[in-house]
Amino acid sequence: MAKKDQKHVSETPATQWLRRAGVAFTEHVYDYVDHGGTAESSKQLGVDEHSVVKTLVMQDEKAQPLIVLMHGDKQVSTKNLARAIGAKSVEPCKPEVAQRHSGYLVGGTSPFGTRKAMPVYVEAGVLALPTILINGGRRGFLVGIDPAVLVRLLGAKPVACAL
Repeated sequence: MAKKDQKHVSETPATQWLRRAGVAFTEHVYDYVDHGGTAESSKQLGVDEHSVVKTLVMQDEKAQPLIVLMHGDKQVSTKNLARAIGAKSVEPCKPEVAQRHSGYLVGGTSPFGTRKAMPVYVEAGVLALPTILINGGRRGFLVGIDPAVLVRLLGAKPVACAL
């Protein structure tokens, strides 16, 4: 397994964005499995699923897109999220809509280097972790970063919406 981590992945819009911003990151490659999600990536990489962060493209009642960053082992309470951000309602975008907003295939969505600028919300507990693994802009590819980057460079606002 450790050998697989060393495999280099070609640049993605996310890694280009991180490099331009001067962010130090590690690359973690795994075999992508349809609908495997963070359970599959954490198992293959031998890391706690709680520290693997999923990037979810959602929309409010006005169909305005937003990004939610959530622990891999948790779900988003759309009701609590809507309340936290002052929206009437929030729901996940359909995969083709999420892809249009982010520029990434579902399963490879990164909050970095998105096609469209969107507000970013992060589950507060994510920011307390020493390091997180988050999608690097391609299926089967995560980057390890300091979670403070999410607030510092994406302007991510902490919310409490985990279930």
